[in-house]
Amino acid sequence: MLSSLAFLLLHVLLAGAAASSEYDERLLLRPLPQSSLLASFTFRSTEPASTFSQQNLRYFPRSLGQILQHAHTEELHLRFSVGRWDAENWGQRPSYGAREGGTGVELWAWVEAQSEEEAFSRWLTLTNALSGLFCASLNFIDATKTIRPVMSFQPEGDHKNASNLHVLHGTLPHEVVCTENLTPFLKLLPCKGKAGISSLLDGHKLFDAAWQTMSIDVRPVCDAVSSTCSVEMEQTVDMVLDVDRAKRPRDNPIPRPLPIDEIECDTSKPYNAADTCYPLDKTAEPAWNLTEVFGRPLKGDCPLTEQAGDNANTVCLNIPPERTVQVNTSGEYAETQFSSGTLRCYKLPTGADFDLVLPKQQMTTGLVLAKPPLYAARSINGHGQERGSVQAIIKNPSATEPVEFVYLESLPWFMKPYLHTLRARVDTSPESPIRETYYRPAVDRQRGTHLELKMVIPPASTLTLTYDFEKAILRYTEYPPDANRGFDVAPAVVRLLSPNSQDKKGIYLRTTSLLLPLPTPDFSMPYNVIILTSTVMALGFGNIFNLLVRRFVGVDEAQTVGTGGVGGVVRGKLNRLKALLGKG
Repeated sequence: MLSSLAFLLLHVLLAGAAASSEYDERLLLRPLPQSSLLASFTFRSTEPASTFSQQNLRYFPRSLGQILQHAHTEELHLRFSVGRWDAENWGQRPSYGAREGGTGVELWAWVEAQSEEEAFSRWLTLTNALSGLFCASLNFIDATKTIRPVMSFQPEGDHKNASNLHVLHGTLPHEVVCTENLTPFLKLLPCKGKAGISSLLDGHKLFDAAWQTMSIDVRPVCDAVSSTCSVEMEQTVDMVLDVDRAKRPRDNPIPRPLPIDEIECDTSKPYNAADTCYPLDKTAEPAWNLTEVFGRPLKGDCPLTEQAGDNANTVCLNIPPERTVQVNTSGEYAETQFSSGTLRCYKLPTGADFDLVLPKQQMTTGLVLAKPPLYAARSINGHGQERGSVQAIIKNPSATEPVEFVYLESLPWFMKPYLHTLRARVDTSPESPIRETYYRPAVDRQRGTHLELKMVIPPASTLTLTYDFEKAILRYTEYPPDANRGFDVAPAVVRLLSPNSQDKKGIYLRTTSLLLPLPTPDFSMPYNVIILTSTVMALGFGNIFNLLVRRFVGVDEAQTVGTGGVGGVVRGKLNRLKALLGKG
């Protein structure tokens, strides 16, 4: 049985560990359908607020702490994401989507300032500093890519003076997340990828995943009993690996397709045919181990991790009770199986490699995935170079409970929506689902469009949101090198208000990003004009230069010069010079 109970148990373990230690890490492995594997890495470090203000840090990275203090940032949330979470096949998102970001880079923070202008100035300081720290293009988050959310984000930390806090949000959907972002991420960890679960984070495997996200969250946490506060940083890496793809050798990564007669097809699909096959869900779990899937062994426990008692479980498996698991290590380890039966955790040995081996096994109980509370998809409709429309489809799978949520869109300034064309309709009710609307129109080259909608969708219903927009024509220098590819539009953010989340993290989901084609000029025309102009100039200038510089002589003089050779040329020059000076 596979559900969100494993994530709840894991969060309880992390919460207990964080209260008694300064650094803790967890790895949760959860098999998914179609030979996929979800790996969730969580690293949490805490520092007392008094030592953090004095920069007397032990586990909290000093490089990041100095940036936060210099920019007066009280709470920070940074996301690096690639791929798309397949909610229909994979079920509920890890951490209920609270640690997931949109495609590319997403950043939002609470900055302490006395005015909006001062907050924006400190926001620019923060983005520029983080850009250098993580080798990313965060310095391109300017006023045109920054919004101030009203309903979509709530602070996770315990802030004493919340009146002077300003929340700012920025996205870079075109940012390519790569190993140059993973290396600074690992350097923030105490063991820096040399030991502990971070030793499994190989860039070749991480960025070969079907979906992956890296997140960094910094927030203040206060204890109501002791009235003491601390600064907590949580680093998370979530990725979905294809087991069959991950097990391919590096020297022969090209897959070899099976013959059509050896592929098991789902014949119940209406589009099944002799030349069309939909893979059948396999009842047998594939064989895999940590070394094959991640490309490297787990280098034991991180010696800087402070763990004791039940909180010593570092690696957890969310699998059915009948699944066979073998441990391969030369050190001492401990195994704990919780009462639910679907969660097994292991305490890692110190100074010895640790590997989990799961042989191929025929399962009698299938995987039960927790359904997400909402399904969301967004696309661009229309044709032509002037106008278009956006359509968002949100589906409520629950048959009994309505869902209240906030829908956020941050659009670039060259994508100008018509608010009077905004339509939201539900297939089961004639009433409008929109309860509140916040709209801030765009200003050319100064700010983008900010749209937030609070809506309610009835049970077992589908909500369709549409609006028209106009495409702007950019200046010649504002087009990127790949202008004909189109412009990326940030994904929409959906925050669920009901059902309420069990903590301050909230429940989120994000749609895919959009690719917006804009009117593109013929960039080869300036080249053609330059070539033609240069040719005309060369021909005209060459003729005029010859007329001005070249000397014309008679035929008899040319023959004399030709017969005399070099000496004749020299004598001719001397005679001509004497004639000019008046000497015979």
